[in-house]
Amino acid sequence: MRSRLIHLVNPKTDSLTTRPLYFNRALYSPIAGLLAVAAAIPRERYEVVLTDENIEEVDFDLKCDMVGISAMTAYVNRGYEIADEFRRRGVPVIMGGVHPSFMTKEALTHCDAVCIGEAELVLPKILDDLENGSLRGTYRSDKLHPMVGIPMPRYDLVKRHRYVNKTFVQTSRGCHQGCTFCAEPLMNGLKFRYRPIDEVMYEVDNCGSRMISINDADFFGTPDRPKEVMKALKGRKVRWQAGVTSKLAQDDRMLELAAESGCTMLSIGFESISRDTLKSVHKHVNRPEQFAALVEKVHSYGIAVFGLFMFGFDGDDADTFQDTANFNIEANYDAVAYSVLTPYPGTLTWYEMKKANRIVSFDWEKYDQGNVVYRPAKMSGEELRLGHIDAYKTFYAPGSIARRFPWKGGRNVIEWSVYNMFMKKGSATDRKSAIAEPTPEPDLAPVPPLLPVKREWRDAVLEAIGVSEESYSNTQRSAPRRDSVVPVHLPRAAAAPGHAQVP
Repeated sequence: MRSRLIHLVNPKTDSLTTRPLYFNRALYSPIAGLLAVAAAIPRERYEVVLTDENIEEVDFDLKCDMVGISAMTAYVNRGYEIADEFRRRGVPVIMGGVHPSFMTKEALTHCDAVCIGEAELVLPKILDDLENGSLRGTYRSDKLHPMVGIPMPRYDLVKRHRYVNKTFVQTSRGCHQGCTFCAEPLMNGLKFRYRPIDEVMYEVDNCGSRMISINDADFFGTPDRPKEVMKALKGRKVRWQAGVTSKLAQDDRMLELAAESGCTMLSIGFESISRDTLKSVHKHVNRPEQFAALVEKVHSYGIAVFGLFMFGFDGDDADTFQDTANFNIEANYDAVAYSVLTPYPGTLTWYEMKKANRIVSFDWEKYDQGNVVYRPAKMSGEELRLGHIDAYKTFYAPGSIARRFPWKGGRNVIEWSVYNMFMKKGSATDRKSAIAEPTPEPDLAPVPPLLPVKREWRDAVLEAIGVSEESYSNTQRSAPRRDSVVPVHLPRAAAAPGHAQVP
C-alpha cells in the first residue's frame, strides 16, 4: 500500500535573488517557511516532497494526498494556477503565507483551505481533517507559538547544490519596528518571541552547513538577547549573516561579539537617505547622517554591509536615485539592493494609497518591488522605473566595483565577490520594460491579521475593511474553527533583499 504523501510547493518567484544566475544556482533559497512546515508533519504518518519552482518543475502527476502552497503577493497568481491544476486532478489544496493570510477569501476561490498564520499549532487538526476527508475553510491558532520545542526544519529536503544561501536558522519571531510599508507589524505585532538558545544551537550543530543565515526579522532587535546567541555561537566555527536595523548595529560590544562568533555580513534596512522620508514611514530608528560612519564601523570588525534601500516614497524626486547610489559608493557599501516601494495589500501603505485612489494596478504579479503599481507623488511612474534601473547601473558599474573592492579590512573577499556578481547580473536581467498596466479593483479587500497599535492607523484600517473595532475583536477572540478567519503568523521564508513584505 502506498504511503500517504504531502507535496509542498513554492511557486516560481523569478526575482533577482531566487533566479539561478551562476553555476545553475540562485543566491537565496526561498523555502525556509516550507521547511518548517515539513518539520511539523509527522514522518511516521506522511512522506513529504518539496518543490521550489524557481529551480525545478512542478510534477502535477505526482500521486499525493494533499498539496500545500505558500505564497507572497508577487507570486500568488502562479500559486493559484498551481492550486487550480491540482484541484482539477482531484487533489485537495491548502494555501498559506503572507498573501493568503491577508486575502483569505480570495485564496479560498482557488484552494480547499487556508492556513492563516503559524502552521505548527494547527497542523494536527489539518492532518486529521485531511484523513477524514473534511479539509476545508480556514485554519488558525488562537494563540502564537511560544517558540519552545519547534522541530528542526527538514534540511534533508533542500537541493543544496542549487543555492548559495540555503540554511536559514530562526532564533526569534517579531519586530519592534512599525514600518508602514511592511507586513510584519500586522502579521506578528511589535513583540519578540524567542526560541530557547539551546534549541537554536542544536539546529546550528545539526543543520549540515557551516554557513548559515539567521532568519529573524531583526536579529539585533533588543540589546541583550542577540549577545547571548552570539556568545553561544562562539567556537562553533560557523559563518553567519543576519538582517538587522541600524540602531543596535552601532553597539561596539554587539559588533565585537558578531565578529568573534563568525558574522561575515549584516543586511541593514537603511531604506532612504532622507530623514523626512524615514519619519513619514515610521522608520524613526534610522539616522541618515550616521549611515556612512556606521558602514565604516561595521567594516572595522571585518563584517560586510548589505544595504537595503527603497525608492518611490512621497518625498522622493528625480534626483533621489543618483544621490542614493553615489552616497552608497562614497560610503563604501559592500552591496546594495534597491526596491521600488510596493503597497502590499493589507499594509498601512496599502490603506493610505487606496484611500487616496493612487493604486493603479491590482495585478499581484506586478507587486514585485520592481514594477510601479501606483502613482508616485513627485515623479511619473516611468521616471521611478528608469531611476530604479539607473541606480543599479551606477552602483554596480565596473568602476564602482573596483573602487569598493575590500582590499583590506578582513571582510570575506569571496563572499563579497559572489554578492556583487549576483546582484549586478540579477539587476541587469530584472529590469522592467514598462510600468504596470491599470486594472480593475479586486472585489475582496485585505483583512489584516492584527490591528495597528497607533489609534490613527487602527481607525484607518477599520474604516477600509468596513468593520468596528468591537466586531474585529470579537472575531479575534472566537474559538478556533475551520471557518473562522483569525490570522496569526506563518514561519518566515528566506530573508532576501527586497524586504517590505516578509514571508
